Amino acid sequence: MALGFNTETNSSGSKFLPVVKFDAKSGDMLAVNREPAGDGTWEKNEVEISFPVKVIMALDDIEMGWITFSPNYHAVMVKAGERFPAKPNGDYKQAARIKIFLKEHGLREFTPTSKTVLRAVDTLHDQFIEQAPANPGKVPVVTIEGTEVVKIKTPEGELRFKAPKWSITSWVTPPSEMKEEAAPPPAAKAAAKAPAKEELDEF
Repeated sequence: MALGFNTETNSSGSKFLPVVKFDAKSGDMLAVNREPAGDGTWEKNEVEISFPVKVIMALDDIEMGWITFSPNYHAVMVKAGERFPAKPNGDYKQAARIKIFLKEHGLREFTPTSKTVLRAVDTLHDQFIEQAPANPGKVPVVTIEGTEVVKIKTPEGELRFKAPKWSITSWVTPPSEMKEEAAPPPAAKAAAKAPAKEELDEF
């Protein structure tokens, strides 16, 4: 439990990226797209992501803090390892914010708020911390095999949720989309190597 979340069960803004969300009740993982409608407005289109699936996760750049969508999106985040921020006034939930890359959906933002999913994120981050020293300059490929049922006992009875069943299965050079999002200095960007073909094939 290295990230500092309070996931016990009780009786700053960034550049906007398209999102991926995980529903802890149904176990569905969805890519959320905003598409122009004919009347000049925007429509939300959710595309289900089938398991198993491999995603690249920027676990070295994970943020944690508080997020709300009411009345509008607002987040108060710090980098992992920094002091966890105080909860703002209003309808805020604890959250992690992670940039992920999928072959079919590109660079996305994953911002889970479910305590069930945050526990899984914390466990995955522990695996990242253990393996990172042996993989300098690389990012982890996380294989999501499916979901696992998590049962929570409450005074009102047992509740059932689903969490992603995932683990780090390989490491690759960050894709160009992640490097551009990080916006390194020009010299550092020029020196960065593109992923080798075998790495992309593995991913």
